[in-house]
Amino acid sequence: MNLAEKILAAHCGKKNVTPGEFINVIPDIVLSNDITAPIAIREFRKIGVKKVFDPSKIVMVADHSVPNKDIASAEQTKVMRDFANEQGIMYYDVGQMGIEHCLLPEKGIVLPGDVVIGADSHTCTYGALGAFATGMGSTDISSAMATGEIWMKVPPTIKFVYHGKLGKWVGGKDLILYTIGQIGVDGALYAAMEFTGEAIDNLSMDGRFTMANMAIEAGGKAGLFHVDKKTLDYVKSRANRPYKVYEQDADAQFSKIIEWDVTKMEPQVSMPHLPSNTKPVSQMGNIKIDQSVIGSCTNGRLSDLELAASILKGKKVAKNVRCIVIPGTQQIWQEAMHEGLFDIFIDAGAVVSTPTCGPCLGGYMGILAGGERAISTTNRNFVGRMGSPKSEVYLANPAVAAASAITGRISSPEEIKN
Repeated sequence: MNLAEKILAAHCGKKNVTPGEFINVIPDIVLSNDITAPIAIREFRKIGVKKVFDPSKIVMVADHSVPNKDIASAEQTKVMRDFANEQGIMYYDVGQMGIEHCLLPEKGIVLPGDVVIGADSHTCTYGALGAFATGMGSTDISSAMATGEIWMKVPPTIKFVYHGKLGKWVGGKDLILYTIGQIGVDGALYAAMEFTGEAIDNLSMDGRFTMANMAIEAGGKAGLFHVDKKTLDYVKSRANRPYKVYEQDADAQFSKIIEWDVTKMEPQVSMPHLPSNTKPVSQMGNIKIDQSVIGSCTNGRLSDLELAASILKGKKVAKNVRCIVIPGTQQIWQEAMHEGLFDIFIDAGAVVSTPTCGPCLGGYMGILAGGERAISTTNRNFVGRMGSPKSEVYLANPAVAAASAITGRISSPEEIKN
């Protein structure tokens, strides 16, 4: 068995599982947020049970529209808050919260070998820790909260091998954008994506979180990395419960193996209106922007902010460009502040937000008007994703987003540093 199959077999009480097989899985963590939890709570009430199966395995995070942006979002959050207090489950609200997929690894809530299900499509982020993590609908989450089980079809696994050494401005965001550009938004439909190779071995944990986060943009059921020393170093100070590291068998089977040499890869930019519409930054031409967003569950971690600050230091955001920086959690916010990154951002003419999903889903804190363009470190650029259906969103890494904020058009960081 491969890594995904090993984890799933261990969580359904079977010695072996095979792709296409239907299994009942016992998850370690069940997650929802202020958009999806109220639906799950409503359906949970319909089931008729009084208590969740295990309060220590259920997490709810207020992150999409918090601090509340309007009455509707306040009502949504209140439903979740009241339920969390009633049930005694893990709950993160204003002042303690962060963007859920940055927060849970930071808090040691998700650990290697876990099965994690979440009512959010980017739950696949936790595959960076060697967990099988996948998004599900709110009704699936409601039944999981009641029963402690889910049913699942075992996915096939596609193995992606990245050979070579990454260039200075190239990271996890570029690897995953390139991958999606090559295979398409349905290229890994209902498959586990396993990321390997020497470029992956040298990738930081933050870069791995970014790649796993966007597995869903290729249609993936999960995106997984093998646990190595970097992973163990990350979790050892955070873990507050036992965990198990799973390794694939020597004769592990894959539905497909795809290999690339990424040594000469440039930073990648995904153009409207699909993440797969990807080109190297050098081929972008003269595309003017109105907004640059640096943050989100994809690229809102400390190293992302440090990378953006290294470009913005001593520079100014272009006239008529709005540069919005959104740290992923309160801890990241505080660390960035103590490092002096906020001074760099503010001196450059950017604004720093409290942690929130905000503009990524067209919520608030950076909505686009008709005809406006944004370059963003977020994960989706569908029509209307960040506001008006007549706006455009371009996806890129933090260095490209910062460089573009300075020039007022989509630009390579090399242009600024040279």
